[in-house]
Amino acid sequence: MPGAKERVRVAGRELTLTNLDKIIYPATGTTKADVLAYYAAVAHVLIPAAKNRPATRKRWVNGVGTEEQPGEVFFQKNLEDSAPGWLPRAAITHKDRTIFYPLVNDPATLAWFGQINSLEIHVPQWQVDSHGNQLNPDRLVLDLDPGEGAGLAECVEVALLARTILQDVGLETVPVTSGSKGIHLYAGLDGSQTSDQISAFARELARALEADHPDLAVSDMKKALRTGKVLVDWSQNNAAKTTIVPYSLRGRPTPMVAAPRTWREISSPNLKHLDYKAVMRRVQDGKDPFAAVEHGGGNPGCTEEVTHDGGAHQRLARYRSMRDPDATPEPFSGASGNGDTFVIQEHHASRLHFDFRLEHDGVLVSWALPKGVPESGGKNHLAVQTEDHPLDYATFEGAIPKGQYGAGEVTIWDHGTYELEKWINGREVIATLTGSEGGGLGGTKKFALIHTGRGRGGDAEGQWLIHLMDKDHHTSHPRRTAAEPAEDPTTAGTAAEPSQPLRAEDFSPMMATAGTTADLKGSDWQFELKWDGVRALIVADEEKVRIISRNGNDVTATYPELTDRACWPDGSFVADGEIFAVGPTGRPDFGVLQGRMKLSRPGDVAKARAAIPVRLMLFDLLADGGEDLRRLPFAKRRQRLEEFHRPSECPVELSPVLDEKVEHILESAQELGLEGVMAKRTDSRYVSGQRTRTWIKIKLEQTQEVVVGGWRPGKGGRQSSVGSLLVGIPDGPKLRYVGRVGSGFSARELEELRQKVDDLARKTSPFDDVPREDASDAHWVRPRLVGEVTFGQWTGAGKLRHPVWRGWRLDKTADEVVDEVVPEG
Repeated sequence: MPGAKERVRVAGRELTLTNLDKIIYPATGTTKADVLAYYAAVAHVLIPAAKNRPATRKRWVNGVGTEEQPGEVFFQKNLEDSAPGWLPRAAITHKDRTIFYPLVNDPATLAWFGQINSLEIHVPQWQVDSHGNQLNPDRLVLDLDPGEGAGLAECVEVALLARTILQDVGLETVPVTSGSKGIHLYAGLDGSQTSDQISAFARELARALEADHPDLAVSDMKKALRTGKVLVDWSQNNAAKTTIVPYSLRGRPTPMVAAPRTWREISSPNLKHLDYKAVMRRVQDGKDPFAAVEHGGGNPGCTEEVTHDGGAHQRLARYRSMRDPDATPEPFSGASGNGDTFVIQEHHASRLHFDFRLEHDGVLVSWALPKGVPESGGKNHLAVQTEDHPLDYATFEGAIPKGQYGAGEVTIWDHGTYELEKWINGREVIATLTGSEGGGLGGTKKFALIHTGRGRGGDAEGQWLIHLMDKDHHTSHPRRTAAEPAEDPTTAGTAAEPSQPLRAEDFSPMMATAGTTADLKGSDWQFELKWDGVRALIVADEEKVRIISRNGNDVTATYPELTDRACWPDGSFVADGEIFAVGPTGRPDFGVLQGRMKLSRPGDVAKARAAIPVRLMLFDLLADGGEDLRRLPFAKRRQRLEEFHRPSECPVELSPVLDEKVEHILESAQELGLEGVMAKRTDSRYVSGQRTRTWIKIKLEQTQEVVVGGWRPGKGGRQSSVGSLLVGIPDGPKLRYVGRVGSGFSARELEELRQKVDDLARKTSPFDDVPREDASDAHWVRPRLVGEVTFGQWTGAGKLRHPVWRGWRLDKTADEVVDEVVPEG
């Protein structure tokens, strides 16, 4: 890959590859181009090992560094907003939030990972189906990790012992030298048992090895017990755990690989870990030991032969359970396909409907359309997701006999191929279908399918909307609002109910993504200054005006000067803006605003109004007179906002649009001491509650929202208060520790701080890992308080360098805090 930048086509997808000569592994001089070439060479063996598994990544933005000075690394679960729409993903709902994980299902995804320096790929032992549901695990893994004084040779001894036990219960195993220290041992499963069951089996296996070989193996993770022994880590079979995927690179000083091996190799006295060049040579020679895990498996304790059909066996289980192969002409074989087939079938069952089917991951993902295929973009149709069908159903026509599921005549209305733009299992699909000559589509049409939030998984059918996108493909996602209720399948075919009035709870702010001027290429953008305050939705009916904070709280009582009905046009509306206070320098000052944010009692607010007046800068209009404007492009919404707003003595203004080059605007903002610039694509729709790349915030200083998880006592003059706060960023059920902040607090904040943290005290740390020196005298708190800091840069260990407190973010909840990291190439 010569040169520093290339536009390439990978598996039908176009990507721009930048900084190809960037050194990723300094010790060996391995470049980004080398990384991309490696992943291209092993894609056909890595993808089967990772397919349909939510991927967690470790990303080294500026390379892995050296042993003495490791590179900065980020552990990423949620997919970046900068990710291409076509990249496959799965929405997994955890206890406190939903995370959109990428799925490594095609070579283009691997190439994109390489482009953004996501070197390590970690996946669970289970897959998701087309509904977004977690399936039972289809493989078991043991992580053999040598303690101090043990090494690869001891791992081999334990691997051979574990292999014998697993063979006794009918499981064949494949070893993988991890590319780090130890060995991963995999066995394929038939998917009939849960993660809890497999995890319990693996735990007992580890204990048995420890009991029989106490000088060699240990099953307890305490470091003190592991010296000279091999930890048999069974816990990675837990549904919440992940393991580095076979063939993934490692982010070590040299480009090592988690490499599948043969048992003959494992038994060799010369066994060593392999680097990427050695693995490439093996793959080019046709060696793929891990294929044995993907193509076969069984159940612990069961030696019966198991039938496999490329992973589709679990996804077709429901289809097969609903049909008798001896009584219906429908296909059962689960044949292979081309990856881009679609079929729309006219189905004269008890009620006429159309079946809309897209080939995806070895099955036909299927929706029933009670009102048929939409013929215009003006009306969305109900789409009920049904069971996945085998690929040979794409050519099926015939009569399903009476008494059988779906009895009636099936004919093909249209068929052909499709080009995928976006697929989020169980959430959203956007695809352009090209039908056959004379088919019902009449050529090429683009459709979007969006889940309504009603019915998901289990026995409940998923309810979606299908939307025909306009010919220019600019139509936004067909999201259900109160003005467009989802159709009820029990009343499909009847007259639609009248529209419901817009409600405040149907609206939430759209969020911007941190970026740079480089992100603005190739589109039309509108620029405004970034106001250093708090977001607010202004929601009004004929009688009153309310202010709703970003996290959905009613803060009307806090800012009464903004809610005088005479300040606003008549009628109902929803507007978006920023509340800010001006500091002594004449600039918006977030610290000054803190004095108003916490108040709600009328007496306190009245007293503070004189000292801390606030202003509201309007920048968007979401609804007017009951009309939902969010699907209009931003340029049109801005025009409506200018027509809506009327200048008055009230502290409500329009955020000015700046008609200059963004570089000049940033220079002016720097001189004025402002926070930065907001760039908004003129064709962007308003997507409530989501962070998008059609709004980019370009900051002049680095800031980061953080969640407080602990504190350390002060010294000297702060002995009775708080010396520093221990802060983190949510990462699943834990906080990723990012450092401590002890400067920037006002005297008033210090007075209140001790009471705040004492009220939230807990016994255990909410962080994933805190350095001993920071934890030595720490007190832990429940992770509910959100604040904001400025800082110099991220350290190589992922900590904030020189953080300074900016203030509390009372408008945000802990689960809204994300990394404010600007993506780099």
